[in-house]
Amino acid sequence: MGEVKPGIDTFAKIKVIGVGGSGGSAINRMIRAKLRGVEFIAANTDLQSLHHNLASTKVHLGKTVTRGLGAGMDPEVGRRAAEESENEIRDVLKGTDMVFVTCGLGGGTGSGAAPLIAETARDLGCLTIGVVTKPFGFEGAQRRGIAEHAYDELRERVDALITIPNDRILSIIDKKTSLLDAFEIVDDILKQGVRGIAELITTPGLINVDFADVKAIMRDAGSALMGIGVASGEQRAVEAAKAAVSSPLLEVSIDGARGILFTVTGGPNLTMHEVHDAAQVITGSADPNAKIIFGTTIDESLKDEVRVTVVATGFDAVYQPHAPGATETLLERPSYRAPKYFGKIADVMHGTGFGGSSASGTTRNPERVPATRARVSRKGVAEEVAAPATVGTSSEEIEIPAFIRRKLG
Repeated sequence: MGEVKPGIDTFAKIKVIGVGGSGGSAINRMIRAKLRGVEFIAANTDLQSLHHNLASTKVHLGKTVTRGLGAGMDPEVGRRAAEESENEIRDVLKGTDMVFVTCGLGGGTGSGAAPLIAETARDLGCLTIGVVTKPFGFEGAQRRGIAEHAYDELRERVDALITIPNDRILSIIDKKTSLLDAFEIVDDILKQGVRGIAELITTPGLINVDFADVKAIMRDAGSALMGIGVASGEQRAVEAAKAAVSSPLLEVSIDGARGILFTVTGGPNLTMHEVHDAAQVITGSADPNAKIIFGTTIDESLKDEVRVTVVATGFDAVYQPHAPGATETLLERPSYRAPKYFGKIADVMHGTGFGGSSASGTTRNPERVPATRARVSRKGVAEEVAAPATVGTSSEEIEIPAFIRRKLG
Protein backbone atom coordinates (compact mmCIF):
# COMPACT_ATOMS: atom_id res chain seq x y z
CA MET A 1 0.00 0.00 0.00
CA GLY A 2 1.36 3.45 -0.91
CA GLU A 3 2.25 6.02 1.71
CA VAL A 4 -0.42 8.63 2.39
CA LYS A 5 1.07 12.13 2.56
CA PRO A 6 -0.76 15.10 4.08
CA GLY A 7 -2.12 17.51 1.50
CA ILE A 8 -1.61 20.61 3.65
CA ASP A 9 1.01 21.91 6.04
CA THR A 10 0.62 20.43 9.51
CA PHE A 11 1.55 23.56 11.42
CA ALA A 12 0.91 27.27 11.13
CA LYS A 13 3.69 29.43 9.71
CA ILE A 14 4.93 31.97 12.28
CA LYS A 15 7.18 34.95 11.55
CA VAL A 16 8.68 37.59 13.82
CA ILE A 17 9.58 40.92 12.25
CA GLY A 18 11.82 43.23 14.26
CA VAL A 19 11.36 46.87 13.22
CA GLY A 20 14.05 49.48 13.85
CA GLY A 21 17.01 49.21 16.20
CA SER A 22 15.18 47.86 19.27
CA GLY A 23 13.18 45.36 17.24
CA GLY A 24 16.35 44.15 15.54
CA SER A 25 18.11 43.67 18.88
CA ALA A 26 15.15 41.67 20.19
CA ILE A 27 15.16 39.20 17.30
CA ASN A 28 18.95 38.85 17.50
CA ARG A 29 18.61 37.55 21.05
CA MET A 30 15.83 35.19 19.98
CA ILE A 31 17.97 33.82 17.16
CA ARG A 32 20.85 33.24 19.59
CA ALA A 33 18.39 31.35 21.83
CA LYS A 34 17.69 29.02 18.86
CA LEU A 35 13.92 29.28 18.88
CA ARG A 36 12.41 26.62 16.62
CA GLY A 37 9.39 26.76 14.34
CA VAL A 38 9.73 30.52 13.73
CA GLU A 39 11.15 32.62 10.89
CA PHE A 40 12.82 35.96 11.62
CA ILE A 41 12.77 39.17 9.57
CA ALA A 42 14.72 42.35 10.27
CA ALA A 43 13.31 45.63 8.89
CA ASN A 44 15.23 48.86 9.31
CA THR A 45 16.09 52.16 7.64
CA ASP A 46 19.62 51.99 9.07
CA LEU A 47 21.59 49.92 6.55
CA GLN A 48 24.59 49.46 8.82
CA SER A 49 22.45 48.08 11.65
CA LEU A 50 20.60 45.85 9.18
CA HIS A 51 23.88 44.47 7.83
CA HIS A 52 24.91 43.23 11.29
CA ASN A 53 21.53 41.68 12.12
CA LEU A 54 21.42 37.87 12.42
CA ALA A 55 18.05 37.42 10.64
CA SER A 56 18.16 35.44 7.41
CA THR A 57 15.57 37.75 5.82
CA LYS A 58 16.17 41.50 5.80
CA VAL A 59 14.11 44.40 4.48
CA HIS A 60 15.87 47.70 3.89
CA LEU A 61 13.12 50.25 4.49
CA GLY A 62 13.04 53.44 2.41
CA LYS A 63 16.17 53.10 0.31
CA THR A 64 15.57 56.49 -1.32
CA VAL A 65 13.86 58.13 1.68
CA THR A 66 16.77 57.78 4.13
CA ARG A 67 19.57 56.60 1.81
CA GLY A 68 20.71 53.99 4.29
CA LEU A 69 20.58 56.21 7.38
CA GLY A 70 18.21 55.99 10.33
CA ALA A 71 14.95 57.93 10.66
CA GLY A 72 16.41 60.44 13.14
CA MET A 73 13.60 60.09 15.72
CA ASP A 74 11.11 61.25 13.09
CA PRO A 75 8.20 58.78 12.78
CA GLU A 76 7.02 60.50 9.60
CA VAL A 77 10.29 59.49 7.95
CA GLY A 78 9.80 55.95 9.26
CA ARG A 79 6.28 55.85 7.85
CA ARG A 80 7.36 57.08 4.41
CA ALA A 81 10.20 54.54 4.41
CA ALA A 82 7.74 51.71 5.08
CA GLU A 83 5.41 53.00 2.37
CA GLU A 84 8.27 52.94 -0.14
CA SER A 85 9.07 49.32 0.81
CA GLU A 86 5.47 48.12 1.17
CA ASN A 87 5.67 45.65 -1.74
CA GLU A 88 8.79 44.06 -0.29
CA ILE A 89 7.13 43.82 3.13
CA ARG A 90 4.11 42.19 1.54
CA ASP A 91 6.30 39.67 -0.29
CA VAL A 92 8.11 38.47 2.85
CA LEU A 93 4.84 38.10 4.80
CA LYS A 94 2.78 36.28 2.13
CA GLY A 95 1.62 32.82 3.14
CA THR A 96 2.18 33.51 6.86
CA ASP A 97 -0.43 32.53 9.45
CA MET A 98 0.83 34.53 12.42
CA VAL A 99 3.09 37.59 12.58
CA PHE A 100 4.72 39.16 15.63
CA VAL A 101 5.69 42.81 15.06
CA THR A 102 8.18 43.98 17.66
CA CYS A 103 9.76 47.39 18.12
CA GLY A 104 10.69 50.06 20.63
CA LEU A 105 8.31 53.02 20.56
CA GLY A 106 9.57 56.58 20.76
CA GLY A 107 12.06 56.57 17.89
CA GLY A 108 11.59 57.12 14.17
CA THR A 109 11.68 53.77 12.37
CA GLY A 110 9.81 51.62 14.91
CA SER A 111 7.17 54.25 15.70
CA GLY A 112 6.58 55.19 12.07
CA ALA A 113 7.00 51.90 10.21
CA ALA A 114 5.56 49.30 12.63
CA PRO A 115 1.89 50.38 12.25
CA LEU A 116 2.08 50.14 8.46
CA ILE A 117 3.83 46.76 8.62
CA ALA A 118 1.15 45.49 11.02
CA GLU A 119 -1.58 46.77 8.71
CA THR A 120 0.01 44.97 5.77
CA ALA A 121 0.14 41.74 7.77
CA ARG A 122 -3.54 41.96 8.64
CA ASP A 123 -4.44 42.79 5.06
CA LEU A 124 -2.82 39.48 4.14
CA GLY A 125 -5.01 37.67 6.68
CA CYS A 126 -2.27 37.06 9.25
CA LEU A 127 -3.04 36.92 12.95
CA THR A 128 -0.98 39.96 13.96
CA ILE A 129 0.50 40.45 17.42
CA GLY A 130 2.38 43.59 18.46
CA VAL A 131 5.05 43.45 21.18
CA VAL A 132 6.38 46.90 22.05
CA THR A 133 8.37 48.74 24.67
CA LYS A 134 7.69 52.27 25.89
CA PRO A 135 10.60 54.65 26.62
CA PHE A 136 12.07 55.43 30.02
CA GLY A 137 10.68 58.50 31.76
CA PHE A 138 14.09 60.17 31.68
CA GLU A 139 14.04 60.09 27.85
CA GLY A 140 11.82 63.15 27.90
CA ALA A 141 8.36 64.35 26.91
CA GLN A 142 9.03 64.44 23.17
CA ARG A 143 9.99 60.79 22.91
CA ARG A 144 7.11 59.86 25.24
CA GLY A 145 4.68 61.76 23.01
CA ILE A 146 5.97 59.99 19.90
CA ALA A 147 5.59 56.65 21.68
CA GLU A 148 2.01 57.30 22.79
CA HIS A 149 0.93 58.38 19.31
CA ALA A 150 2.60 55.34 17.74
CA TYR A 151 0.98 53.10 20.36
CA ASP A 152 -2.47 54.37 19.37
CA GLU A 153 -1.69 53.86 15.68
CA LEU A 154 -0.38 50.34 16.23
CA ARG A 155 -3.21 49.35 18.56
CA GLU A 156 -5.72 49.93 15.74
CA ARG A 157 -3.78 47.69 13.37
CA VAL A 158 -2.96 44.56 15.37
CA ASP A 159 -5.12 41.79 16.77
CA ALA A 160 -3.39 41.84 20.14
CA LEU A 161 -0.81 44.13 21.72
CA ILE A 162 1.68 43.32 24.48
CA THR A 163 3.24 46.40 26.09
CA ILE A 164 6.36 46.62 28.25
CA PRO A 165 7.11 50.03 29.84
CA ASN A 166 10.90 50.28 30.17
CA ASP A 167 10.57 52.05 33.52
CA ARG A 168 9.40 48.78 35.06
CA ILE A 169 12.86 47.29 34.53
CA LEU A 170 14.11 49.49 37.37
CA SER A 171 11.76 47.81 39.84
CA ILE A 172 13.13 44.30 39.28
CA ILE A 173 16.89 44.81 38.91
CA ASP A 174 19.54 45.78 41.44
CA LYS A 175 22.16 48.49 41.10
CA LYS A 176 24.78 46.02 39.87
CA THR A 177 22.74 44.75 36.90
CA SER A 178 24.46 45.64 33.64
CA LEU A 179 22.72 47.53 30.85
CA LEU A 180 22.91 44.50 28.55
CA ASP A 181 21.40 42.21 31.18
CA ALA A 182 18.58 44.69 31.87
CA PHE A 183 17.49 44.86 28.24
CA GLU A 184 17.82 41.10 27.89
CA ILE A 185 15.16 40.78 30.59
CA VAL A 186 12.79 42.83 28.43
CA ASP A 187 13.59 40.85 25.29
CA ASP A 188 12.94 37.65 27.24
CA ILE A 189 9.25 38.59 27.46
CA LEU A 190 9.02 38.51 23.66
CA LYS A 191 11.10 35.35 23.50
CA GLN A 192 8.84 33.60 26.00
CA GLY A 193 5.70 34.68 24.16
CA VAL A 194 6.88 33.55 20.76
CA ARG A 195 8.30 30.29 22.09
CA GLY A 196 5.08 29.62 23.97
CA ILE A 197 2.88 30.21 20.94
CA ALA A 198 5.16 28.16 18.68
CA GLU A 199 5.14 25.23 21.10
CA LEU A 200 1.37 25.43 21.54
CA ILE A 201 0.94 25.05 17.79
CA THR A 202 3.75 22.65 16.90
CA THR A 203 3.86 20.25 19.88
CA PRO A 204 1.20 17.48 19.90
CA GLY A 205 -0.47 17.19 23.27
CA LEU A 206 -2.40 14.70 25.34
CA ILE A 207 -5.14 17.35 25.24
CA ASN A 208 -4.19 19.21 22.09
CA VAL A 209 -4.24 22.93 21.32
CA ASP A 210 -3.86 24.13 17.73
CA PHE A 211 -3.70 27.35 15.74
CA ALA A 212 -7.50 27.61 15.53
CA ASP A 213 -7.60 27.82 19.34
CA VAL A 214 -4.92 30.52 19.35
CA LYS A 215 -6.90 32.54 16.79
CA ALA A 216 -10.10 32.14 18.78
CA ILE A 217 -8.48 33.80 21.79
CA MET A 218 -6.26 36.41 20.09
CA ARG A 219 -8.20 37.69 17.05
CA ASP A 220 -9.23 41.34 17.63
CA ALA A 221 -8.28 40.92 21.30
CA GLY A 222 -6.68 44.26 22.22
CA SER A 223 -4.27 44.14 25.17
CA ALA A 224 -2.73 40.72 25.80
CA LEU A 225 -0.59 38.82 28.28
CA MET A 226 1.71 35.95 27.32
CA GLY A 227 4.02 34.13 29.68
CA ILE A 228 5.81 30.90 30.51
CA GLY A 229 6.54 29.61 34.00
CA VAL A 230 8.75 26.65 34.93
CA ALA A 231 9.08 25.19 38.43
CA SER A 232 10.00 22.04 40.31
CA GLY A 233 9.33 20.72 43.80
CA GLU A 234 6.22 19.89 45.75
CA GLN A 235 4.18 22.88 44.54
CA ARG A 236 5.72 22.92 41.02
CA ALA A 237 2.47 23.29 39.08
CA VAL A 238 1.17 26.15 41.23
CA GLU A 239 4.52 27.96 41.21
CA ALA A 240 4.87 27.57 37.43
CA ALA A 241 1.36 28.95 36.91
CA LYS A 242 2.07 31.94 39.16
CA ALA A 243 5.28 32.70 37.27
CA ALA A 244 3.47 32.53 33.93
CA VAL A 245 0.83 35.13 34.82
CA SER A 246 2.69 37.55 37.06
CA SER A 247 5.47 39.23 35.09
CA PRO A 248 6.10 42.63 36.71
CA LEU A 249 7.22 44.01 33.34
CA LEU A 250 3.91 43.66 31.52
CA GLU A 251 1.38 46.49 31.45
CA VAL A 252 -1.59 44.19 32.16
CA SER A 253 -2.25 41.39 34.64
CA ILE A 254 -4.58 38.44 34.17
CA ASP A 255 -7.28 40.04 36.35
CA GLY A 256 -10.56 40.24 34.45
CA ALA A 257 -9.35 38.40 31.33
CA ARG A 258 -12.19 37.16 29.14
CA GLY A 259 -10.13 34.91 26.90
CA ILE A 260 -7.54 32.44 28.27
CA LEU A 261 -5.56 29.72 26.58
CA PHE A 262 -3.09 27.71 28.64
CA THR A 263 -1.15 24.47 28.53
CA VAL A 264 0.44 22.48 31.33
CA THR A 265 3.47 20.42 30.31
CA GLY A 266 5.22 17.88 32.50
CA GLY A 267 6.88 14.51 32.58
CA PRO A 268 5.09 11.15 32.84
CA ASN A 269 4.52 11.78 36.55
CA LEU A 270 2.34 14.87 35.93
CA THR A 271 -0.88 14.37 37.91
CA MET A 272 -4.46 15.43 37.29
CA HIS A 273 -4.45 17.32 40.59
CA GLU A 274 -1.44 19.34 39.45
CA VAL A 275 -3.22 20.34 36.24
CA HIS A 276 -6.25 21.30 38.33
CA ASP A 277 -4.16 23.37 40.77
CA ALA A 278 -2.41 25.23 37.94
CA ALA A 279 -5.75 25.94 36.29
CA GLN A 280 -7.12 27.37 39.53
CA VAL A 281 -4.25 29.85 39.71
CA ILE A 282 -4.68 30.92 36.08
CA THR A 283 -8.46 31.20 35.94
CA GLY A 284 -9.11 32.33 39.51
CA SER A 285 -8.85 36.03 38.67
CA ALA A 286 -10.42 35.82 35.22
CA ASP A 287 -13.86 37.07 34.24
CA PRO A 288 -16.54 34.58 35.40
CA ASN A 289 -17.73 34.24 31.80
CA ALA A 290 -14.25 33.92 30.28
CA LYS A 291 -13.68 31.65 27.30
CA ILE A 292 -11.06 29.15 28.48
CA ILE A 293 -9.14 26.70 26.30
CA PHE A 294 -6.54 24.41 27.87
CA GLY A 295 -4.21 21.63 26.86
CA THR A 296 -1.74 19.23 28.45
CA THR A 297 1.47 17.78 27.04
CA ILE A 298 3.75 15.03 28.30
CA ASP A 299 7.43 15.83 27.75
CA GLU A 300 9.81 13.24 29.22
CA SER A 301 12.74 15.67 29.00
CA LEU A 302 11.22 17.83 31.76
CA LYS A 303 11.69 15.11 34.40
CA ASP A 304 10.63 16.77 37.69
CA GLU A 305 9.74 20.17 36.20
CA VAL A 306 6.36 21.53 35.12
CA ARG A 307 6.03 24.21 32.45
CA VAL A 308 2.91 26.38 32.15
CA THR A 309 2.24 28.52 29.08
CA VAL A 310 -0.50 31.17 29.23
CA VAL A 311 -2.11 33.49 26.68
CA ALA A 312 -4.69 35.85 28.18
CA THR A 313 -6.75 38.51 26.40
CA GLY A 314 -10.03 40.35 26.70
CA PHE A 315 -9.02 43.17 29.03
CA ASP A 316 -10.57 45.82 26.72
CA ALA A 317 -14.25 46.68 26.41
CA VAL A 318 -14.10 46.05 22.66
CA TYR A 319 -13.12 42.37 23.01
CA GLN A 320 -15.30 39.38 22.25
CA PRO A 321 -13.78 35.90 21.78
CA HIS A 322 -14.00 34.63 18.19
CA ALA A 323 -15.25 31.30 17.12
CA PRO A 324 -12.58 29.53 15.05
CA GLY A 325 -12.96 30.50 11.38
CA ALA A 326 -14.87 33.73 12.00
CA THR A 327 -13.78 36.58 9.76
CA GLU A 328 -15.43 39.52 11.48
CA THR A 329 -17.58 40.44 14.43
CA LEU A 330 -19.80 43.36 15.38
CA LEU A 331 -18.54 44.97 18.54
CA GLU A 332 -19.72 47.65 20.91
CA ARG A 333 -16.95 50.24 21.28
CA PRO A 334 -17.00 53.47 23.32
CA SER A 335 -15.91 56.24 21.00
CA TYR A 336 -13.17 57.48 23.29
CA ARG A 337 -11.32 54.15 22.85
CA ALA A 338 -10.49 54.90 19.19
CA PRO A 339 -9.67 58.56 18.63
CA LYS A 340 -8.75 58.12 14.96
CA TYR A 341 -12.17 56.87 13.93
CA PHE A 342 -14.38 58.59 16.46
CA GLY A 343 -12.63 61.86 17.19
CA LYS A 344 -15.30 63.90 15.41
CA ILE A 345 -17.95 62.73 17.85
CA ALA A 346 -15.73 63.77 20.76
CA ASP A 347 -15.14 67.12 19.05
CA VAL A 348 -18.86 67.78 18.86
CA MET A 349 -19.48 66.73 22.46
CA HIS A 350 -16.53 68.57 24.01
CA GLY A 351 -15.63 71.33 21.60
CA THR A 352 -11.86 70.75 21.42
CA GLY A 353 -11.36 67.14 20.34
CA PHE A 354 -10.43 63.90 22.00
CA GLY A 355 -8.95 63.48 25.48
CA GLY A 356 -7.20 65.92 27.80
CA SER A 357 -8.92 69.09 28.99
CA SER A 358 -11.36 71.47 27.37
CA ALA A 359 -10.59 75.08 26.55
CA SER A 360 -11.94 76.11 29.93
CA GLY A 361 -9.48 73.80 31.66
CA THR A 362 -12.06 71.35 33.00
CA THR A 363 -11.32 67.66 32.71
CA ARG A 364 -13.52 65.69 30.36
CA ASN A 365 -15.28 62.57 31.49
CA PRO A 366 -15.02 59.89 28.77
CA GLU A 367 -18.20 58.25 30.05
CA ARG A 368 -20.12 61.20 28.65
CA VAL A 369 -19.12 60.30 25.09
CA PRO A 370 -21.96 58.36 23.43
CA ALA A 371 -21.30 54.71 22.64
CA THR A 372 -20.73 53.88 19.00
CA ARG A 373 -20.19 50.62 17.24
CA ALA A 374 -17.32 49.51 15.08
CA ARG A 375 -17.20 46.58 12.73
CA VAL A 376 -13.73 45.09 12.95
CA SER A 377 -12.84 43.07 9.87
CA ARG A 378 -9.83 40.86 9.10
CA LYS A 379 -8.30 43.86 7.37
CA GLY A 380 -8.36 45.74 10.64
CA VAL A 381 -10.64 48.49 9.36
CA ALA A 382 -13.12 49.91 11.83
CA GLU A 383 -16.20 51.10 9.99
CA GLU A 384 -18.48 53.52 11.77
CA VAL A 385 -22.01 52.28 12.33
CA ALA A 386 -24.69 54.76 13.22
CA ALA A 387 -25.24 55.19 16.93
CA PRO A 388 -28.25 56.72 18.65
CA ALA A 389 -28.07 60.45 17.91
CA THR A 390 -27.08 62.65 20.79
CA VAL A 391 -25.18 65.32 18.87
CA GLY A 392 -26.63 68.74 19.43
CA THR A 393 -28.14 67.84 22.79
CA SER A 394 -27.08 70.19 25.57
CA SER A 395 -25.30 68.92 28.66
CA GLU A 396 -28.34 69.77 30.77
CA GLU A 397 -30.64 67.70 28.54
CA ILE A 398 -28.29 64.71 28.70
CA GLU A 399 -28.66 64.59 32.46
CA ILE A 400 -32.50 64.79 32.38
CA PRO A 401 -34.41 61.64 31.34
CA ALA A 402 -36.46 61.99 28.14
CA PHE A 403 -39.87 61.43 29.77
CA ILE A 404 -39.22 64.32 32.20
CA ARG A 405 -38.12 66.65 29.39
CA ARG A 406 -41.38 65.91 27.53
CA LYS A 407 -43.39 66.83 30.63
CA LEU A 408 -41.43 70.05 30.97
CA GLY A 409 -42.26 70.90 27.35
